[in-house]
Amino acid sequence: MKKLVALFLAMILVIGAAACTGNNNNSSAAESSKAAESSKAEEASTPAESSEEEPEVEPIWSNEFDVMTLGNYEYGTDYVSLYDKYGADITIADVVEDPDTGFAYITDENGELQELGLDFLTMAMVYNDEPAGDYATTDDVYAAWWRLYITRWNALLPEVPLYSNEYYDLYNAQIKGVEEHPTNPFWSPVNALIDWTSEKPDNDIILGNSTELSGQFRSASFGKSSPGASDNDINGLTTELSTVVTTKEGGYAWNDTVVKSHEESEDADGNKTFKIEIYDDLQFSDGSPVTAKDYLATTMASLTPVWTQAAGRETSGLTILGWKDQYQTYDGTEGSGTKELAGIRMYDDYNFSVTIASDYIPYFYDISYAGFSAVYAAQWIGDAEIVDDGNGCYLSDDFYAKDGDNFVMAQHIKDTALLTTEEAYAAYPWSGPYAVQSFDTTDSTAVLVRNEYYKGNYEGAKPSIDRITYKRVVSATQLEDFKAGGLDVIAAITGGAETDEALALADSSNGAYVYTHYSRAGYGKLGFRADYGPAQFQSVRQAIAFCMDRAQFAKDFTGGYGGVVDGPYYTGSWMYKAAMDQGMLLNSYATSSDSAIEVLEADGWIFGADGKEYTEGVRYKMIPGDVINENDKNYQSVDGEYKTVEIDGNYYMPLVINWYGTADNPFTDLLQTGLKENANVEACGMKVYNTIGDFAPMLDELYQAAVYGYYAGTPMYCAFNFATGFNSAAYDYSFNMTIDPAMYDDYSAYYIKDYADVCWLND
Repeated sequence: MKKLVALFLAMILVIGAAACTGNNNNSSAAESSKAAESSKAEEASTPAESSEEEPEVEPIWSNEFDVMTLGNYEYGTDYVSLYDKYGADITIADVVEDPDTGFAYITDENGELQELGLDFLTMAMVYNDEPAGDYATTDDVYAAWWRLYITRWNALLPEVPLYSNEYYDLYNAQIKGVEEHPTNPFWSPVNALIDWTSEKPDNDIILGNSTELSGQFRSASFGKSSPGASDNDINGLTTELSTVVTTKEGGYAWNDTVVKSHEESEDADGNKTFKIEIYDDLQFSDGSPVTAKDYLATTMASLTPVWTQAAGRETSGLTILGWKDQYQTYDGTEGSGTKELAGIRMYDDYNFSVTIASDYIPYFYDISYAGFSAVYAAQWIGDAEIVDDGNGCYLSDDFYAKDGDNFVMAQHIKDTALLTTEEAYAAYPWSGPYAVQSFDTTDSTAVLVRNEYYKGNYEGAKPSIDRITYKRVVSATQLEDFKAGGLDVIAAITGGAETDEALALADSSNGAYVYTHYSRAGYGKLGFRADYGPAQFQSVRQAIAFCMDRAQFAKDFTGGYGGVVDGPYYTGSWMYKAAMDQGMLLNSYATSSDSAIEVLEADGWIFGADGKEYTEGVRYKMIPGDVINENDKNYQSVDGEYKTVEIDGNYYMPLVINWYGTADNPFTDLLQTGLKENANVEACGMKVYNTIGDFAPMLDELYQAAVYGYYAGTPMYCAFNFATGFNSAAYDYSFNMTIDPAMYDDYSAYYIKDYADVCWLND
């Protein structure tokens, strides 16, 4: 692949970027075509002076038709993703940017420019981070790909961010160290309290969360697709000594308190091995030594059919060498699979390794593959042993013993994970800074005590607070509970009235209460089903953003304690700061009905329901009959007043947005005026309908599948309001923007197919 040169900059806006080679006849994806389309629309809407007949309106073809036609072709035969074809050979030095749009391009083997779409950019962001060109470090390269992704996301706008609130944490002033060791989106009170002290008579602290505690503290995720926040908090307080940790800044790092040394190597096949030596002075809460098998037992057990039977669902170890179609199927019988897990080795009591299959290497966050926490081995494998004869670790035969069709150890695993008695918590020691002492199911309160044997977190900090009481709180009464001494911390207070009340309490307390605050790593949004109805068109999503006064919406919703962002990012993240240093510029979509009309007209929303030139009311867009799918043929407003209509074999879709909002939600309430009754929406020829319902049915409508049993089988809604967060240490959207039909339904983040990711193959 030849490196692009400055000569191509002048060509970017005139060369089509939607096709690689072969049978593509689609329109150009270059921005100059937008200007041409806008001009064409203007000419088409001008009455012909020389004719008494009403002029015919010329359809405007848009880039999205490239994607809409994919249903007529086969992936892997007619087309693939651009990343599938070229991604492995691309470095950041092969990329050139359009100085006006910020869009990225590469050249193909024919010397033709190819625009990079969301799928390519998100894949390259984590898999193509070799330093090259002007980018000296992998962090620099990641930030560059991230910037290009955010820029394109901002243009395609698969969702509209509407508010990003400030969070306030309110504290009893007897808890000291809060100012010196504050919380942030990556570092919650359960993380931060290791640096705090308590001046309360019992040297304790009382924490709470509005989510229910189940008592499933040995493994909060056991048998679940998503663990509860409260269970997760206690899991984090009691299971630790991790080899790799998330830092206060939201990055990954080796835990030098635990890891004495580590080595990384790759073999001839590209598999990557992380070899880890732990210190020999690590201890559990009962003083017993922590050894290599305590780091490996959870992985070795959880990737077996025994665990699957216990949990009722499979745990994926896809990245580990030897798991797929080998270790995952071994059930103790000959021929069922491979007894040894080749990617896990245990050399002695303090040295072990994990090998990652080459399919997942290189990877920007590959250090996370080496993350293991210490869990008392017998907790999951009982009296079984972990053995390594030189070809990979395996569990001794007694682990796979059966009673009829059932694995004996499956019940042991299930009991360990699910029993919530004091005896069950005491059965095995804990590796975190705290150990569970008791859990009261009547009031959903857990009591944790300090682990005196805990060596320290990644900074070497050890807890000084002796006792933690963690309980479920009710949001409506938590401030009263706090004032009465029933809580020492209220975390993540947000919203105008709630924040005003909390700050007023602190400011008038004569120092009895204090608070800290930080920006949310995430936002509330209007999300879309970006492959269905009008919302599948970039112009419509942009028009909605132009119609809304997002800054005022954020101010109104947060009571002045928040703002708005222009993409899927947290302004406090390291990559955002690096991308801004690299010159990232984003469209803020300043409120303007004229701008909304401009993008709509440029994209072909220039018709009335009769297929003639648009004059008033709701706009329509013409979609060719050989392109449109059945769902879009049947698209209509919730009340049936506006429908997609067929005229002369083509279809005209109405610019009506069916929006599903969640009940008892002030966000939904504010969208009534901010979106549905917005004068700009009406002025640009759009109409919004909404339905109010519960969250689970809304998700089914978004997924267009009965995941929770509510979807009736006929799609209706293309817009939804909810929230999203970016507080994971791994910002990784690889595969979430895929155009591959085999992965699309399961992986899509926005149900968007970026036309620039379509690579047509030779005949």
